[in-house]
Amino acid sequence: MTVTVATLGFPRIGARRELKTALEHYWNGQGSAADLLSAAASLRKAAWERQRALGVDAIPSNDFSFYDHVLDTSAMVGAIPPRFEFSGNRVDLDTYFAMARGRSAETGGNDAGAACSHGGEIETEAGTGVNTGTVAEEMTKWFDTNYHYLVPELEEEQVFRLTSTKCVEEFLEAKALGIITRPVLLGPVTFLLLSKAQGKPFDTLTLLPRLLPIYVDVLRRLAAAGADWVQMDEPALVLDLSETARAAFAPAYAALTQAAPTLRLMLATYFGALEENLPIALSLPVHGLHVDLVRAPAQLADVLAGARADLTLSLGVLDGRNIWRADLNALLAQLAPLAASGRALVLAPSCSLLHVPLDLERETDLDAEIKSWLAFAVQKISELRVLADALNIGPTNVAAGATKNNATGLSEWGPEGVTDGWREHMRAAFEASARAVATRRTSPRIHAQAVQQRAASVTGKMVQRSSPFPERRVQQKAALGLPLFPTTTIGSFPQTADVRKARAAHAKGTLSTEAYQRFLRNEIASAVAWQHEVELDVLVHGEFERNDMVQYFGEQLSGFAFTKHAWVQSYGSRSVRPPIIFGDVARPAPMTVAWWAYAQSLTKRPMKGMLTGPVTLLNWSFVRDDQPRSATCLHLALAVRDEVLDLEKAGAEIIQIDEAALREGLPLRRAERQRYLDWAVSCFQIAASGVADRTQIHTHMCYSEFNDILEAIAAMDADVISIETARSRMELLDAFAKFDYPAEIGPGVYDIHSPRVPETASMTRLLKEAQLYLKAEHIWVNPDCGLKTRTWADVKPSIRNMVAAAREMREAMRKAN
Repeated sequence: MTVTVATLGFPRIGARRELKTALEHYWNGQGSAADLLSAAASLRKAAWERQRALGVDAIPSNDFSFYDHVLDTSAMVGAIPPRFEFSGNRVDLDTYFAMARGRSAETGGNDAGAACSHGGEIETEAGTGVNTGTVAEEMTKWFDTNYHYLVPELEEEQVFRLTSTKCVEEFLEAKALGIITRPVLLGPVTFLLLSKAQGKPFDTLTLLPRLLPIYVDVLRRLAAAGADWVQMDEPALVLDLSETARAAFAPAYAALTQAAPTLRLMLATYFGALEENLPIALSLPVHGLHVDLVRAPAQLADVLAGARADLTLSLGVLDGRNIWRADLNALLAQLAPLAASGRALVLAPSCSLLHVPLDLERETDLDAEIKSWLAFAVQKISELRVLADALNIGPTNVAAGATKNNATGLSEWGPEGVTDGWREHMRAAFEASARAVATRRTSPRIHAQAVQQRAASVTGKMVQRSSPFPERRVQQKAALGLPLFPTTTIGSFPQTADVRKARAAHAKGTLSTEAYQRFLRNEIASAVAWQHEVELDVLVHGEFERNDMVQYFGEQLSGFAFTKHAWVQSYGSRSVRPPIIFGDVARPAPMTVAWWAYAQSLTKRPMKGMLTGPVTLLNWSFVRDDQPRSATCLHLALAVRDEVLDLEKAGAEIIQIDEAALREGLPLRRAERQRYLDWAVSCFQIAASGVADRTQIHTHMCYSEFNDILEAIAAMDADVISIETARSRMELLDAFAKFDYPAEIGPGVYDIHSPRVPETASMTRLLKEAQLYLKAEHIWVNPDCGLKTRTWADVKPSIRNMVAAAREMREAMRKAN
């Protein structure tokens, strides 16, 4: 039986982030819908042809998205919230983007004022007629990744209907190019489990009988179009599921497999082990099962023991979420006996390659030794192809050669007729893999004795503040003298075209360091003056010198490497370029103190020191896999601690240590969570706990569900936490209130990812709702995230309105007392 190669998904954004350019041109009115659709078609064509050239047997379609694949599924099944006033038969671009980004009240348009053919509900303050636009759907993280998805909103009487046939159209698009793809659909059970009930609470799984006919219709259309396989993604199968959820799979897949007799379904699971859900997956009448053998290698034995003889097994043997080169020789030894068994096997990445950069070959400036250790999406597919070819040489020869665990055995393999050129290609691939594994293990650049000794000397005293929060709060209140409902921002201000242009010119050497620093000082001075003008209480310097909240710090730490083109989609047009942590981490010199000191010299108001926390530095990087993540995080914590102490020594009274990624690192299984939380919280405490009681420590977390980790958040012992609550309309605060969270909270009062300029009345209403959960003296007023991606045109009126809302709240408190 031939071993084949599949990809579960491919990077969408293009080699030069063409998707970002096309989207933003459309949103800004610089490009038409036709331009956007043409750019998307070109990206899909390039992706399909690239994978075909690399030797992929099962090439995915419908893995492309303008914004997010969960939003695409909502569009497919007609899950359009009523506020978007959609009444057509097909979801148009403007409705789609309004769900993702909201609509501004002034134009009725989406992210950059493009006209919306269906208008939109105007959200109004009850009895005031205040026009605040249409709020986007809530955004949160896709399982434990840094990818974001738009949370589907479903009503108890939800009516589903087919309002997008994107998956069929893209299959036919590839077919016209001579490529028969394997369309990818988010499975119905996972879709419902990811959805949020609107109105009175109900179990969204009760909607499954209404949802399935849409999926059946889509599958029949795909079969009629000529599809032979369809990939059904059900990553919910790696979660702790209720009995109701577990019971939902059988009727769902009975209906789906009966939809079209000629269609075969590949049930795809990833991000973990199936564990107690394995019997369910194996009992379903599907034709293939994909399992993640990177996150959960031990599950293979149980899968093999329970799988039907005719079930095609797709093995996720390469890491779809990290960038380290595979040990091909070790994988060959592991897989050879299985290939010899005659079972139908597919080799694949552990999950979609959406989570890794496109092509390592573009990194022409990357250190050669480090580059030899890496594999991006294109290289991972090449590794899979080489591995499959080696396994297909012949079961007997492969088994014999693999026991040597050495590429030299390849010269003895293969049936008669295999060319010498083919053998040389195989030999070179396996020898390169062996070299990379060996050099990475022995390179002196990986380990630093001083870092390891310091990590080993951490004491319990370093993991806690000197005094409990109530005592610290008294000192901080006296030192800072802030009013009720103090106003601030999360840290960053707009990175304008001029800022980006100056940074690029400095990087190219066409703008001197002196001129660049003078430019940055001018930007900081302007931002500080404007904050004075609008009377913010706690100021920030704006972070104009920072390319990214992780990369900026990584560039000043040892043990990090950086790329120029290794972009990964976060959502929509937003991409990140994660640093690579390849070795032990230390801080050679202060990283932020000089810029903070300059900003503080311009004002007598408190100027926050702004840092990225150790857990976020870890979770938003490509992390070394040769030691536990907790060990790497401890190195980061000690580096951040040094910076915190230097900021305090320079005079900083407020220091914000952002841990935006704390929640996304949480293991998906409850049984594994406490261990992660223990070391993650400890690392934050190590970073923050060296300061005096009067120094106020802030942290920020965004777009996360906090209910199940509130005890850990409290254990971080920050004095102030700012969180996203604008899209969720303060719902998150209910959990904080029930938990009796002890410290102060800044609930985000407007959604910075939407083009809407929120009115004062809208934010005042949110603050009043916050008072239902929190004491007034514990509430801060701030946006829900940094303002880097916005423009000054929408930031300035939004912040003015925010400050006005805080004033109204103070006045209401004064009158009430």
